[in-house]
Amino acid sequence: MDNKKSVPKKLSFISIYFLGINAVIGSGTFLLPSTIYHYMNLAAIGVLLCTAVTVSMIALCYADLSSRFTGSGAAWLYSYNAFGRFSGYELGIFTWFLGCTTLSAEVVAMLTILRSFLPIFKNPVVYGAGVVVLILLFSIINFFGRSWVKAVNNISAAAKIITLIVFIVVGAFFIKIQHYTPIIPKAALTGVGPFFKHFGAAFTPIFYLFTGFSFIPIAAKQMKNPEKNVPRGLIAVMTSVTILDCLMLLVAIGLSGDKLGGYTDPLASALKTGVGQWGFALMIVGMLISIFGVAFSASFNTPSLIASLATEHSMLPKWIGKKNKHDAPWVGIILTGILSLALCTQDYLFLVNCTVLASFVQYVPSILAVIKFKHTNEYPTHGFSLPGKYTIPIIALLISCYMVTNFNAKTLLLGAVVAVIAAGCYFFIDKDKGEEKRHEAYLASLRNDANDFGKDVADLGTDISKKI
Repeated sequence: MDNKKSVPKKLSFISIYFLGINAVIGSGTFLLPSTIYHYMNLAAIGVLLCTAVTVSMIALCYADLSSRFTGSGAAWLYSYNAFGRFSGYELGIFTWFLGCTTLSAEVVAMLTILRSFLPIFKNPVVYGAGVVVLILLFSIINFFGRSWVKAVNNISAAAKIITLIVFIVVGAFFIKIQHYTPIIPKAALTGVGPFFKHFGAAFTPIFYLFTGFSFIPIAAKQMKNPEKNVPRGLIAVMTSVTILDCLMLLVAIGLSGDKLGGYTDPLASALKTGVGQWGFALMIVGMLISIFGVAFSASFNTPSLIASLATEHSMLPKWIGKKNKHDAPWVGIILTGILSLALCTQDYLFLVNCTVLASFVQYVPSILAVIKFKHTNEYPTHGFSLPGKYTIPIIALLISCYMVTNFNAKTLLLGAVVAVIAAGCYFFIDKDKGEEKRHEAYLASLRNDANDFGKDVADLGTDISKKI
């Protein structure tokens, strides 16, 4: 009886939804509208919708994959089952690196905002102490497992949604129609080349607004009915964020017009032009809550990822996957905190570039995994099946390859260094032959499920034909 009481409750659909909202709506939502408007003016709304559609295609690939596998790990788990142990290991290390860079970028962004209001944070010692305090705070919350995680996550996500809704509703009363011209910057109308250059320049930061969706399936084993709730959560999050971002950008442009492109804190400054200083203060608070939420979401998912690498398929030493009595991966939490602290010594834009690169490194193998599974029909879906067979994954793959070409040499070099170091360490990690045999048995059972399903469908078709 006592054992049953000690089993931690799993995350419900609403908690998964809020976890996704926190992972997606972050500093970019509040800081990037000025950059987006600068390149495309009002037409940025159209670019945002195009971006949302393309990112949703990648998210749908994740929804398809998460319906096939219920284990924690997301991209690395899918790649492992599709292309083998080494591929899964490399992608797992990159996904953990992505989580650490995301956590570090949001912590640096939070302290940068605080520094603009509290001069004491300009002192390097105080700034460094702030970094340590925030990383420790996230680690302590996660040490107590899902009971604290759900409370903090739900409050943070609800607060940021309310902040954006207040901005949209209140700001709508102060919109000036003349601010919606010109629709497209004159520089973008001088030819086809300049137009696509402006479009691409706006597309990239908008894409960053959505990248956090890939964190949702990472802690799948800590969720109720992940094969059904994760796909539902992915679709619900992407739909909600797209609607909020479009309305937010539309109101921001209506409030500020061409001044929006010059603001360093665009939403706060935009609302200030309409309602005054209290609007500015409200948005600053909302910005801090939003950034805190993304950092918290990353601090929760990232340790679960590295723990799953160690415990589920022995790709890392077993001790890395150890958990405490609250079912929290305490070793993973410590390792994530150490790497994140080191990364916090870098500036915000560099960390953002690293985050986007690591995101695309996991997108491409995941999309290829969808194509392979649809072709071989190895693993059946449970609750969600991607429509159109190869159409959506092929389009998503082409978009991902295009985005990779936008990274500079420094960022690509860092990615190569991470890949090489991870590959070198791989050959020093002892393989668990027993675990490999269990994994092969697991794969065989999934293939049998797929074959049985196909046979049942064929038998049903035969019965219907006989009745006709």
